[in-house]
Amino acid sequence: MPLGHALDNRFAQLCGIEVPFSFDVKRALDINVRHGDFDFLFCPLMYTGYAPNKDKALTLNRQLLPYAGVNTGVTYGQWAGLVFAKISPTWLDLDSEDENVRVNAEAILKQQIEWASYLSVKHCVLPTPDGNSCANYAKCVNQILQGLKNMESAMKLLLRIPVGMSNDDYRPLSNALVDSWETWNSFRMLCDHHSQLVVALDIKRVLPPENSLKRWFGEPVTAAILDTEIFLTKARGNTLYLPKRHQKLIADLFHLDTRIVISEIKVPTSAQSAAGSKSQPLLAYWSQVSNIYKQRDPVSEQERSEFYTRDILQPSLRPSRNYSHAISYDDHEKDLVKYLHYEIAISRALLERVPDERASVIATVLVVVGAGRGRLVHASLKAAERTGRKLRVYAVEKNPQTVIALDELIRANNWDNTVSVVSSDVRDWSAPERADILVSDFLGSFGDNELSPESLDAAQRFLEKDGISIPSSYTSFLQPLTAPKLYQEAKARKDILHSESACLVNLHNVARLTPSQQVFTFSHPKCSDNQSNQRYQKLEFRIPTDTGSAMVHGFAGYFNATLYKSVLFGTEPSTMTPNLNTWLPMFFPLRTPICVHRGSILEVHFWRCVDSRKVWYEWCVTSPSSSPIHNCNGRSCWMDL
Repeated sequence: MPLGHALDNRFAQLCGIEVPFSFDVKRALDINVRHGDFDFLFCPLMYTGYAPNKDKALTLNRQLLPYAGVNTGVTYGQWAGLVFAKISPTWLDLDSEDENVRVNAEAILKQQIEWASYLSVKHCVLPTPDGNSCANYAKCVNQILQGLKNMESAMKLLLRIPVGMSNDDYRPLSNALVDSWETWNSFRMLCDHHSQLVVALDIKRVLPPENSLKRWFGEPVTAAILDTEIFLTKARGNTLYLPKRHQKLIADLFHLDTRIVISEIKVPTSAQSAAGSKSQPLLAYWSQVSNIYKQRDPVSEQERSEFYTRDILQPSLRPSRNYSHAISYDDHEKDLVKYLHYEIAISRALLERVPDERASVIATVLVVVGAGRGRLVHASLKAAERTGRKLRVYAVEKNPQTVIALDELIRANNWDNTVSVVSSDVRDWSAPERADILVSDFLGSFGDNELSPESLDAAQRFLEKDGISIPSSYTSFLQPLTAPKLYQEAKARKDILHSESACLVNLHNVARLTPSQQVFTFSHPKCSDNQSNQRYQKLEFRIPTDTGSAMVHGFAGYFNATLYKSVLFGTEPSTMTPNLNTWLPMFFPLRTPICVHRGSILEVHFWRCVDSRKVWYEWCVTSPSSSPIHNCNGRSCWMDL
């Protein structure tokens, strides 16, 4: 049974097989997919032995070429879902200096794509470019891509790019492997980052360093082709296996929903005997790929719920302009980890503030600012119960709709004598008494991006001099990303607003090029009323020497927060709190991607700007090349005060 069907996975195309040219595609589908174990075919659409007279250019008129599927018994759905078309033959030289060769290659390439489009094929795999000198090849492909866009075709063109070296090419004393990413990057830039141009990785026996491989996790890798030579045979038992690094690479590609293709070309005799089937010598290879898929960590309910939000730009909350809707509260209130950390932090603050011998006589005044629908109020009361301390709580919330739900919660739980509901902006509220503990939920995905500093500055006026703020501090972090999918989405909207607006993103198909670095830190209560909330930071990210060149499309933003002393949580990748689901990372885009090279310094400048009406961020790159300063004066995104 095909791997996608056997595992009841939403991706039916998990593992395919590369087969030679056949005029009878239906028979190949029956053997390998319908009655076999593979999910799809990867096959040529043109007879690979065909070659035009290179001394004579093809006419532009239609001519009968040796195509597969002419005598079709294959349905539209089968062509669309079960066939990846291999553009052939390999002699296509679109950058030849011989005009006849070049013109013939252009004509045959376009006619094969037209034939695939006629058959309703959705994926066409293009031959590997010959080095970086591929301008005419890219021009021809770009014309095809523009035609597909004009026809509103969903077809994707997969550029076949080798990763690593085969045994024949490998030289133990060579200094480095050829960086095929440079070929891909050159080609996609010539095609203006077209969203329908994607990658088919051709995995070789000798892989490049780990950091170099990770760059591909940010690229649109739709398929990975496994040459049979990368599989090894155990001396004892004569069984096939994959090297550890190849196993990890395939597992990581499965995580990105990449289709795996096993090549039937040059199957070794020893491997055929290991497979145990002369009619289908690739079953043993399929079994190895199947085992890698089955050994993946099971998909959690949280991951399932987030699947359709992956790599989608979402506007960030503007707290003084937008009130959250009920569905937002529903999602955030499911984050049990967040509220447990708040409960622990409040418990420790109560224990340290009120000694055991006075617990029955002292009522701690606790103010919850941004009380929402009452989850922080509930956490505070649970902390009081846990520690045996008395509380007097003021729940301050400015959203008039949310206050209704908050008041209902208070009355339903008979908390009326303990909790007072205040329908007001904290900046306008005159507190009847000073607070011992101030609990807030103004943290955003970048820490300070939902006006937490400004809101807590306003609340500090009614906090006791020795009062406690929970959280007590938070720090933002920035990390350079390769993220062409996000870049293409912003670019497609064709205006400066979207190309320099910070957004929330469930990051998935991205490559993190270096570890993140700290940007801004805010602490509460503030030491001085004169301390400004404006900030500036210059950051220098060094690209690892074993990464190779890469494109920077923008920066991921995270935060870490100290709630109280040792009670911490955050989203920064190296220290992130497991199962903390409230916050998605921020994404700060670059209007034009920056190319960085191995060992180079990426110099970034970041500002948090404040005036009498709003707060906004500005950012730019100054090395290895300069970008414009993004979001000048908050023209594209800002937070109203």
